[in-house]
Amino acid sequence: QVQLMESGGGEVRAGESLRLSCAVSGTIFGKNIMGWYRQAPGNERELVVSIIDGGITDYGDSVRGRFTISRDIAKRNLYLQMNSLTPEDTAVYYCAVGMAASNGQTWHSSFDSWGQGTQVTVSS
Repeated sequence: QVQLMESGGGEVRAGESLRLSCAVSGTIFGKNIMGWYRQAPGNERELVVSIIDGGITDYGDSVRGRFTISRDIAKRNLYLQMNSLTPEDTAVYYCAVGMAASNGQTWHSSFDSWGQGTQVTVSS
């Protein structure tokens, strides 16, 4: 079983930066994808960015060029550097791990372990 714990959320002003961290514990054998999701009030949870073993990343359109995902080699710490934040980035941010497989053309992923979330609030 995998346990995930996010940290680093807070309240900032538009244009500022935040760095989220996610500590991963437990058995991660067979898990080859990690990611960040977010959920704003009244909205569905959406993918922010994911990273597959080997370094393949998938950024959401609204964060591409502003956010950067990284992790340590052991996959025990996942990070999200968020720059040029806007009020539209306000949400609870969750880290997640799971499994992904490719059919040679596209990747299909399934996240099965989630953290409790950390609140990010961006004021104008």
